[in-house]
Amino acid sequence: MKSRRIGDTTVGAIGLGGMPMSIEGRPDDERSIRTIHAALDAGITLIDTADSYHIHADEVGHNEVLVARALASYGGDRSSVLVGTKAGHLRPGDGSWTINGSPSYIFQACEESLKRLGVDAIDLYQYHRPDPRVPWADSIGALRDLLDAGKIRMAGVSNANPGQILEAQDILGGRLVSVQNQFSPSFLSSAPELSLCDSLGIAFLSWSPLGGIRRAGSLGGGFVTVADRYGVSPQRVCLAWHLAKSPVVIPIPGASRPETIADSALAVDLTLTADDLALLP
Repeated sequence: MKSRRIGDTTVGAIGLGGMPMSIEGRPDDERSIRTIHAALDAGITLIDTADSYHIHADEVGHNEVLVARALASYGGDRSSVLVGTKAGHLRPGDGSWTINGSPSYIFQACEESLKRLGVDAIDLYQYHRPDPRVPWADSIGALRDLLDAGKIRMAGVSNANPGQILEAQDILGGRLVSVQNQFSPSFLSSAPELSLCDSLGIAFLSWSPLGGIRRAGSLGGGFVTVADRYGVSPQRVCLAWHLAKSPVVIPIPGASRPETIADSALAVDLTLTADDLALLP
């Protein structure tokens, strides 16, 4: 698989988003683990998770546990796998989402994620979503302290605007390696953040790159035209469109079936022409 960079680490150009394996409508654990194994078999080396990817209040970290189980049971080479997780977003168990960006919570969440993942240091730790009640500098300061303590190897932010990205880069002393924002053909409003990441050489991890669970199967227009041209799925064309945006873009499609993530991984081998791109957003 063609590669991209997160900090000093090389990863496959397509990542795996673990969220669909752990929230509403999720499959059984056995199929989820097969999905993660299929991703690894296809050359995907970036797995994205979060402590908030769960349903019930008593199963915080459900997806982190799944990822750890899948890696432990994988028979192939795991040496190049990078697991990124996040803190700052919570699910009380009633279907809602809440936010906690306090440094004390981030420190606590990191310790719990370390245990669930079974590691001494988290490969990539991202602040999940800004908390309007907590100064951004305080939350990012917690990431800085975790970096300095060796609890995390790399730090990133998610759902951040350009000003927050620049401030985080300053607070972290130039050690911000990733920005994870929503970006897709139906959600282009993170284009300024993508452009900033491109100029700074920071990885841009696009979440919901196909437009979300409900939209992923309904890509139309130019995506269907280009897909028919190459005899591939519109979803594969969409991921190739992401990769054509910038060398810093790493789309992380969510998956809960082995066959869908295997198809997504093949997007790295689809090079879109100028004529193709002219049909796309």
